[in-house]
Amino acid sequence: MTDPSRTGSTSAGPQSSPQQERDLGPAGGGFAVVEMFTSQGCNSCPPAEELLTEIEREARQEGQPVYALGFHVDYWDDLGWPDPFADGAYTTRQGAYARAFGSGGLYTPQMIVNGTTEFVGSDRRRAATAIAAALTEAATTPLALSVEDAAGGDGHRVVVDYRTERPPPRAVLNVAVVERGLENDVPRGENAGRTLRQDNVVRAFTSVGLDAPSGRVELAVPPDLDPGHASVVGYVQHHGNKAIVGATAVELAIAPGA
Repeated sequence: MTDPSRTGSTSAGPQSSPQQERDLGPAGGGFAVVEMFTSQGCNSCPPAEELLTEIEREARQEGQPVYALGFHVDYWDDLGWPDPFADGAYTTRQGAYARAFGSGGLYTPQMIVNGTTEFVGSDRRRAATAIAAALTEAATTPLALSVEDAAGGDGHRVVVDYRTERPPPRAVLNVAVVERGLENDVPRGENAGRTLRQDNVVRAFTSVGLDAPSGRVELAVPPDLDPGHASVVGYVQHHGNKAIVGATAVELAIAPGA
């Protein structure tokens, strides 16, 4: 998990009334958190990125609680092209999943649904099956997020308040800022000569222990983040077996002054 001191900070306790809030209803309907571990340096990843875009677009159109996140790992960076969205913390996160699954090795593209089902990220059949199954399983930990500040004094931070109920012991709250519609040319490496378009790229991420039912998380975001094409995704996860038990998302641009 990402060290909160690297990309965010947290405080617990009662907070002021949120400007916008999503979701904290009763536990019930299912959801799917779709994490993709990917790299612009890998020529097997663009088809998986296209699938992640389709998953995200279809969920938006149909109003489904499906939350897509593209984690760009850094172990391809020395093989011809340093991915501009890569972070060693995301490689560490993938490694934690590998240990939980007992697989040991890391690969791209890898898709993981609700922290428990993993497969090659371009496998459309497996993705459809895993997401459909996840949507039938009841969420056990309601979660609400509100974006309190999407600018801050330097314009490079996002402040998010959260409320949750009935988290499992030793649960963690993961909070990510994801951005849609990113595009760049790749001059070197396995994808040399291609222009890659990617959606729901993780631009900031932190994990915090759920020691209280409510609190505040602050994330440092890159200066080129476009809040009009960004969302905040939050999800509650078992520390040990990595099962995700609650999730929601809110648009970043709803924050005052965003």
